[in-house]
Amino acid sequence: MTESLPQERSASAKEHDLTLGVEEELHVVDLVTRELVPRAPEALARLDPDHFSAELHRSVVETNTPVATTLDDLRDGIAGLRREAIGVAESLGLGLVAAGTVPLVDLESLPVTPTSRYRRMLDDYQLLAREQLICGAQVHVGVPDRDEAVAVTQRVTSELPVLLALSTSSPYWMGEDSGYASVRSLVWMRWPTAGDPGELRSAQEHDELVADLIASGTITDPKMVYFDVRPSAHLPTVELRVTDSSPDVDTVVLIAGLFRALVLRARQEHRSGEILKKTHPPLHRAAMWRAARSGLEGDLLDLPRSPAPVPAATAVERLVGDLRPQLEELGDWDQVFDLSVRALSRGSSAARQRRAMTRRGRISDVVDLLVADTRGGATGIGPEGQSVPAGLFPYGMEGDEAFPGGDVSPAYAGILNVLTALGSAGLRRREDVRDDEQRARGITFSVAGEASTRLFPFDLVPRIVPAGDWERLGAGLVQRVRALDRFVSDVYGERAVVRDGVVPEWVIDGSPELRPSGALVGHDGVRAQVAGVDLVRDVDGNWCVLEDNLRVPSGIAYAMQNRRLTESVLPELPMPEGLLSIEGTPGLLLRALRDSARPSAGDDPAVVVLSQGPDDSAWFEHKMLAEEMGVPVIRSTELFVEGTRVFRLRNGKRYPVDVIYLRTDEDSLVHSPGADGMPLGPSLVAALHADTITLANALGNGIGDDKAVYAYVPRLIEYYLGEKPLLSDVPTYLCGIPEQREEVLARLDQLVCKPVDGYGGDRIVIGPHATPEDLSAVRRQIVTAPHRWVAQEVVRLSTHPVFDGHQLAARHVDLRAFVFSGRESVVAPAALTRVAPAGSMIVNSSRGGGSKDTWLLSH
Repeated sequence: MTESLPQERSASAKEHDLTLGVEEELHVVDLVTRELVPRAPEALARLDPDHFSAELHRSVVETNTPVATTLDDLRDGIAGLRREAIGVAESLGLGLVAAGTVPLVDLESLPVTPTSRYRRMLDDYQLLAREQLICGAQVHVGVPDRDEAVAVTQRVTSELPVLLALSTSSPYWMGEDSGYASVRSLVWMRWPTAGDPGELRSAQEHDELVADLIASGTITDPKMVYFDVRPSAHLPTVELRVTDSSPDVDTVVLIAGLFRALVLRARQEHRSGEILKKTHPPLHRAAMWRAARSGLEGDLLDLPRSPAPVPAATAVERLVGDLRPQLEELGDWDQVFDLSVRALSRGSSAARQRRAMTRRGRISDVVDLLVADTRGGATGIGPEGQSVPAGLFPYGMEGDEAFPGGDVSPAYAGILNVLTALGSAGLRRREDVRDDEQRARGITFSVAGEASTRLFPFDLVPRIVPAGDWERLGAGLVQRVRALDRFVSDVYGERAVVRDGVVPEWVIDGSPELRPSGALVGHDGVRAQVAGVDLVRDVDGNWCVLEDNLRVPSGIAYAMQNRRLTESVLPELPMPEGLLSIEGTPGLLLRALRDSARPSAGDDPAVVVLSQGPDDSAWFEHKMLAEEMGVPVIRSTELFVEGTRVFRLRNGKRYPVDVIYLRTDEDSLVHSPGADGMPLGPSLVAALHADTITLANALGNGIGDDKAVYAYVPRLIEYYLGEKPLLSDVPTYLCGIPEQREEVLARLDQLVCKPVDGYGGDRIVIGPHATPEDLSAVRRQIVTAPHRWVAQEVVRLSTHPVFDGHQLAARHVDLRAFVFSGRESVVAPAALTRVAPAGSMIVNSSRGGGSKDTWLLSH
């Protein structure tokens, strides 16, 4: 605590001269390993020595607040120093923990601070010094008269157990649960000068006791007198030394407010000559032990009122109530009362740590909790006014959407402020909340070959698509899907596109997705009620289409749930103006499906969602979309065809079906059993011929997804719509065309090679990242079956920050947008950003990718 006093003081504080200050000891931990590390000197080298200093161990930073006259000033001082220290620490990849102990410790790696005083302490005290891996908070109250200071220390002793209980934050010791709320207290009491000093009547007696302890060789200087409460060895104050460091700043302020009121009451009693009623030392030790054992979650000895245990809440409430006259005199009553209620309702830090451990069973989660709680209200303003600590945001990449050129984009400033305030540990805690929410909601997907489902990977950092970009994309998406829908109808009809020389016939006939069933749709109209288009953005900010999906595009529900997860897990994120709501998406989808019903359906078409059930990788999506649209999700065994009409069988009753939203592939559909146990395919064909059922999307639509067809989409737009394409494509080479194949084989190490029937990143070879063996293998495949391969120029994809558990890291992303087509075509207000794993450009979740909430903006 510095000795310079503020110029302005409250009237009560000035009258009593009961100034306040706090010395906080903060553990230094590695944000990756979560272990205590001896790196405090690195942080201290960048901090003001007037307010920050070293301690016995090099894993501790001590802060010393300016002298305060009000609790608000004290809070500002504590929070400001924490903020400054945290900013420096995080720039070094370190976290700070205000707690009695840190659970993860390697004693061998923790040397003491190399000063002569601390080295002598190590020599003298050995184990005590080596295991002094504890942190406390010392509260100072100004009492300039030393005789009066000694008298005060004698009179406040009996109330110290309650203050300890409020601070308890050290249940773990060397990786194990100690069974105590404050194991720090047990470690501290091993020192020969810790605890109650016994009866002292004056400053002279106190000084004589200290001189005798030095003469005995037990201690070497007055600072090594570790009494529970003492006249400070270097300041004109009374110093409280029993409390753990507290991650919650308000807990420190509450303890300081109570202690100052205790000092005022003790001084009043001393000045009035009231007889001192000293608690017997063994009973006082018992009360301190009980507080260390139980914290706020058990009983306390409510001395000096009675030696009988009472609930901790009762003891706290009695102390606050008894001190009301002094708290009101100091102007602290309202604040201390409110803080005490909050402390009792929230419980001790020790209890919160144990809950974190119980929930996940990982001691590292306890450290994350402590780092986040210590951060508290810190807003990430680090050294020299940094607004973005390097420890959380370490990169700057060309083409990054949030950090173009390394500077934070204005659009992301609000998001980054919140992420900064949470810090790495806080974000890890929010990830735990995210996982709990996903489990509760069943937000999972499955991967072929795996017995269990996975949580759908969701990154906490949302992605913003600016209004201008989304407006241009929307128009281009509708245009593209309209042209592709016309193309698929033409392929299964007159094939005018071949006759007129727009697309070579071999491209269509050679497609693995050309299906005879595609010709079963015997009417004009929409074939792709739901289309998914995958887009990428290059480093210059230009968008282009990567792939089309007219078969069974997935991701709508995941895009919606990503928004809901963001709102639940990170409610403090500032939502930008013009953000499109995702909530209307199911209604738009249902309208497109109902619009596709045949005339036999009448005015109220019956829609069902057909799924393979829980075994399907996207079962969560099937259930959610059906629920949000208010339609049933069924399996094939609930369908049967009577004559030419399709029905759903449920509890012995028949319900007509007019539109089947297919969420299963064609092969599964035609071979799956119906309600009568017979394959469903033949009877559905009859209904399709009779034009009484709509399958959305139509069978055979996969021809529109073919990667060879992709190369012709700009021509298809001009051919069918008479319009210039609004969206760009990636330059594509068809290996079935000899001259293009020759160029591909000559540039294999520069291009991306894809099989025309590949999905989800399957068998893609990215030339610049491929091994010689990979390139040799794809060369052989292209030469053997050239019409089954295409190649594309490498797009320098944009990146977007993701939280990797420690810091923000750049990852490649794409965007899946959805177009719903009925009587009119609309772009869904929910889009799915997919994230590639580290070091990859492939975004599929089954290959380790993830997803993000996507903020689509509108003018």
